[in-house]
Amino acid sequence: MIAHLRGTLLSKQPGQAIVECAGVGYDVAISVPTFTALPAEGAEVRLHIHTQVSEDAIALFGFLDREEKRLFERLITVSGVGPKLAIKMLSGLSPERTVAALRAQDHASLTRIPGVGKKLAERLVVELKDKLDDLIAAAPAAGPVAAGPAAEDVLSALLNLGYQRPAALKAIETAVEKDAAAGEDFDLLFRAALKLIR
Repeated sequence: MIAHLRGTLLSKQPGQAIVECAGVGYDVAISVPTFTALPAEGAEVRLHIHTQVSEDAIALFGFLDREEKRLFERLITVSGVGPKLAIKMLSGLSPERTVAALRAQDHASLTRIPGVGKKLAERLVVELKDKLDDLIAAAPAAGPVAAGPAAEDVLSALLNLGYQRPAALKAIETAVEKDAAAGEDFDLLFRAALKLIR
């Protein structure tokens, strides 16, 4: 199993990094927090790797932060949470906020992540809330955003992508003004805000 990669970062985009090691390019799935913390293309990078082997594929999931990898591996122990959904969870909520939501039994925050329904959120809380003491300390909750329940998570995702807070807030507010329903849906609001901020 591949547990660590050190090499040249050939390319990066949200969700994916290509790392060349000894002439071989490895396609690595990454979260938004890892993407935003990666160095420039062409620089050396070191990634903690989780290798997922299935019948027809070998997939690599990479993390700059060891704690994020440990949380990822905790998440995929829950029935119904595969590696791709775990990456999506860590992109929709920062690792710190994911831990905070699980500890606080905050189902509402968890269900804002696309792919996480009420039953899965409940299962995550039941199975993990008491198994996080050795992981990331919960970060203080961010201040509320008036644009709707999904707005705070979209703001966090945009900041993780490197956008400035004022521009991100403006894009979120404009998106909700155009479509009030967007404030209730993380995916819808994230896509709308991303178009506006660009």
